[in-house]
Amino acid sequence: MSIVYVNDAPAAARFYGDLLGLSPSLETPEYITFDLGPGAELALWSGQFENLSPDVPRTSEVCLAIGGGRPDEINALFRQWQSKGVTILHEPHDAGFGLTFLAADPDGNRIRVAPKD
Repeated sequence: MSIVYVNDAPAAARFYGDLLGLSPSLETPEYITFDLGPGAELALWSGQFENLSPDVPRTSEVCLAIGGGRPDEINALFRQWQSKGVTILHEPHDAGFGLTFLAADPDGNRIRVAPKD
């Protein structure tokens, strides 16, 4: 499970639900999870820190590994996220392990899209 601290769990869940095309698997007012597949969950947790700022540098990322991870799939997902107004920190580029891009959620948490190994 990856836990991401957010200011507003329901608002963050709407953002991630739209981005991932998923509905939450567990919802409480301050803690919401998404089932990402066997043994993988994404949890959004608010109330742990006051006024998280997207301007504060982050030192970790949530990485969404795309099965197949062909460049056309990564580029299509990039264009889809861009059209939704998602903040893009680094456009698609080759990082040695394949084509990848980096985005941020409204709280400034980093989201990397990369090919699945």
